[in-house]
Amino acid sequence: MSHQPASTALSHIRVLDLTRVRSGPTAVRQLGDWGADVIKIEQPASLEADGALGAGRNTADFQNLQRNRRSLTLNLKDEKGKQLFMKLVATADVLVENFRPDVKDRLGIDYESLKAVNPRIILASISGFGQTGPYSKRPGFDQIAQGMGGLMSITGEPGGGPMRVGIPVADLTTGLFCALGIQTALIEREKSGEGQWLHTSLLQSQIFMLDFQASRYLMRDEVAAQVGNEHPTSVPTNRYLTKDGAINIACVGDETWRRLCNALGKPDWAADDGLSNNTKRAEQRDELNANIADVIAQKTSAEWIEILTEASVPCGPIYQIDEMFDDPQVQHVGIAQPLMTEPFGETRALAQPVELTRTPSSFTTAPPTRGQHTHEILEELGISAEECAELKDKSVI
Repeated sequence: MSHQPASTALSHIRVLDLTRVRSGPTAVRQLGDWGADVIKIEQPASLEADGALGAGRNTADFQNLQRNRRSLTLNLKDEKGKQLFMKLVATADVLVENFRPDVKDRLGIDYESLKAVNPRIILASISGFGQTGPYSKRPGFDQIAQGMGGLMSITGEPGGGPMRVGIPVADLTTGLFCALGIQTALIEREKSGEGQWLHTSLLQSQIFMLDFQASRYLMRDEVAAQVGNEHPTSVPTNRYLTKDGAINIACVGDETWRRLCNALGKPDWAADDGLSNNTKRAEQRDELNANIADVIAQKTSAEWIEILTEASVPCGPIYQIDEMFDDPQVQHVGIAQPLMTEPFGETRALAQPVELTRTPSSFTTAPPTRGQHTHEILEELGISAEECAELKDKSVI
């Protein structure tokens, strides 16, 4: 099976994928879903057990991350394997890796070595803490980055101690930033004709994601604290318990505040000068939230969603994951799409959250088994079936 692009958008781009675990595969998924010819390069099974460096193949995690690519087994520590790899480099546009920074140097696949073979190659590197510096050789993991990047200090209830976010946000955002960097480098290459090395890290990405919380410190020397379900600056924005569950209400701006008061049947709150702007409401946030909570507890979630939506007050239910996928709007946008996999048969996986109307993404190929496409990819390089058999005997592939 030759390359079957999932979209025409990047079907002219070939990507060599040396990534593992989550951040790297997340970056590569962005390219594969938009049609790039992604060649996942793995160690031969005889040299590396399934799941040794992350989730095993027969997991929902792996299957969701690894669609739309082909798998080639290749031992990069073997000289013949290295030669075959460099042949692939000569045909490629992008190489993505998330080894520790010194590993690519030991393997001889650093940017200068790749550039000597292919000046147009773009090397994208992901690390835990950066390619240089005092922490560069440390292993990096999502929760470590959440802690060091400041996120855990502002997550959770006040006084509850640091709390991790319920998704691997550092891994995921690093992968997305890496993919954005790759696409930026590809666009720049159209002008210069040259590739380049780009790199990011879990730590940098997590700090960037602090966004306004970081800018409040950098510009005003304010250190954010935990505020639980409340918004740190917009009051009242919070989770409120209803008669049968909970909802979120986001009150941004004084006009929204007045609409909220009327929807709650409390026009006197809107007329109270002591609550007339966000600064004043923030000074009374505890009492105000308690008063709102008393009112919200009197009706069901569905009743409040209808009332508040009619009043143009931002609000929404708080779903369990199964409830979320049953929501009619979620089903309408098609974020879960059918995917054929080996371990689960026909199932569903998360589709891209961006829709390109002329060149949409799709699930064209199932996540590959290890080395599933080794022979066909090597044949594209001019390697015969007899040579492939010999390479397999020597654990090169």
